[in-house]
Amino acid sequence: MEEFKVAIVIPAYNEENTIGQVVKSVTEYADAIVVNDASIDSTEQKAKQAGAIVINHTTNQGYDKALNSGFIEADKCDYNAVITFDADGQHSSKMLAEYISYIKNGKYIVLGIRPKPARIAEWVFMAYTRIKFNWKDPLCGMKGYSMKLYRKQGYFDLCKSTGTELAIFALKNGYPSVQLSVPITKRQDSPRFYSAVVSNFLIIKSLFNVRNL
Repeated sequence: MEEFKVAIVIPAYNEENTIGQVVKSVTEYADAIVVNDASIDSTEQKAKQAGAIVINHTTNQGYDKALNSGFIEADKCDYNAVITFDADGQHSSKMLAEYISYIKNGKYIVLGIRPKPARIAEWVFMAYTRIKFNWKDPLCGMKGYSMKLYRKQGYFDLCKSTGTELAIFALKNGYPSVQLSVPITKRQDSPRFYSAVVSNFLIIKSLFNVRNL
């Protein structure tokens, strides 16, 4: 039987304190692809030491473009599935086996549901996706994708959707999906990609972008 290859795509920006342990935890289940978004600390070195494939951005490009780069690499390397995973240690690698099982058994997308969202703008985004697609938590960073889905659309994100465009494509077109509750460990410091104010602005902007999909 042909091997079912899974990549865990981890966007990372200045996550030297957590990236090594995160990579070690996920490589028990699959290969790790860390997209180093022009970090100025030792994120790249610690990710490599822990066993990750590392893709480096020479300039900071943000969350969506980091994920784009991870999917491009996974496609190039003929992976069957990708699971997106945060670099800050908030996600539990113990959930990966369940995600992989669902994709191997025919789900095109596995969507995580956090206990509660972190920002006001997320509640607004959630209200939209609940009404439109019965999707409970669009901004949970832990999502699983069959690469069949990626190859049908041909890309991960073009509209700066905060990691939601490919999932919306799946839900709009009726591809098999499942939503799973996932535990979240609170990070001890500030998020690296954006401040709280910037994050809320970008999430609302993303909502306007995806309404036209």
